[in-house]
Amino acid sequence: MAETFDLVVRGGTVMTPSGATATDVGVRGGKVVALGDLGGAAAAATLDARGLHVLPGVIDTQVHFREPGLEHKEDIAHGSKAAVKGGVTAFFEMPNTSPLTLGRADLEDKLRRSAGRAWCDHAYFVGGSEDNVADLADLERLHGCAGVKVFMGSSTGSLLADKDELLARILANGRRRVAVHAEDEERLKERQHIAKEAAHPRAHPIWRDEEVALRATKRIVKLGTEAGRPVHVLHVTSAEELEFLGRHKDVATVETTLNHLTMAAPECYERLGSMAQMNPPVREERHRAALWRAIADGTIDVIGSDHAPHTLEEKQRPYPSSPSGMPGVQTLLPLLLDHMAKGRLTLQRLVDLTSDGPHRIYGIAGKGRIAMGWDADFAIVDLKAEREITDAWIASKCGWTPFAGMKVTGWPIATVVRGHLAMKDDEVLGTPVGEPVRFWSTLRGK
Repeated sequence: MAETFDLVVRGGTVMTPSGATATDVGVRGGKVVALGDLGGAAAAATLDARGLHVLPGVIDTQVHFREPGLEHKEDIAHGSKAAVKGGVTAFFEMPNTSPLTLGRADLEDKLRRSAGRAWCDHAYFVGGSEDNVADLADLERLHGCAGVKVFMGSSTGSLLADKDELLARILANGRRRVAVHAEDEERLKERQHIAKEAAHPRAHPIWRDEEVALRATKRIVKLGTEAGRPVHVLHVTSAEELEFLGRHKDVATVETTLNHLTMAAPECYERLGSMAQMNPPVREERHRAALWRAIADGTIDVIGSDHAPHTLEEKQRPYPSSPSGMPGVQTLLPLLLDHMAKGRLTLQRLVDLTSDGPHRIYGIAGKGRIAMGWDADFAIVDLKAEREITDAWIASKCGWTPFAGMKVTGWPIATVVRGHLAMKDDEVLGTPVGEPVRFWSTLRGK
């Protein structure tokens, strides 16, 4: 009897751990169960990928969907819909939500809210703070927990952890890699007058200068080394940080964002105003060039979106009262494909930064590769498609993108989440099927 599948992806160029291979992919029970010529196989559904590349689904390990929150803020339904429209099959949300994600009840509430509403798989960080430091070793092992996130610079409520004594206690309570927003709070306070006096977002990278980031990065690497605890430095922006982190990869992994790889100061602030405002800030061209060199030499391990949307009305507040953050989960893959088309990175490196890299850093079980027995998460892309990014295409509640009007080469054509076709030709399909991401360190505690 001929083998049958739930889904067969036919005729594509598949990015496997061994490289690009022309092959069919057979899916059953949400897993990859066959790679090869499946022309004669029966399938409940087929997807024609001729002329397309089949990539592992993008894992965006830094988003702010802010669920629950005010009505005009992002939520799980809109944020995850934006994700699958952009080829993202899993996201990790940060803990600076309302209410904060600090304990078991907060995490379980987020997982309940996501059931039947999230279009892709998901996990949630617990914030490390004075309020829960003694519980972190237990909290990081809960089902659906992406790990512990620390804010060394100003954040929401009690999540600020700016003193070395508290940071050392956080690092001593647990084993998983700790994600860190590394900006030095003392220097931020000392220099806040720069932003107030300038009253324009062009002052943002001057106020939150590279020394703000470097001081905090050096501190957390020193503390992580002393504690024997690996750290993951988020949204690295400066040449100085990269030079330092390149010498400390035994303890620290490194993330950057598409915003910092694509925009540069002062042009972005003159053109976009506070729509280009985020923390840490977009910096000058010398820093962007350093980020691309770090992509090439392997210093950077992963790319996240740092998706943090605000309404245009909020963004129009006078600087510095205008909020920091911009949408990005939907544009992450299209922008990276365009950078690839311009020769800035290879397709293999793109896959490593968006899929296999997150798998390695966070110990994700069954995601990040197209291989036998792994989750059938695919981002199917047309490397030659020419499109224009528009506000109308954006599924986030905010309804805008700083990249509106940008023409790109390379586009996600379909998104498959554990064998379910979630998006095809820019249309989100079916019903939300997202489930909690599994991690090796939490499987026993499920």
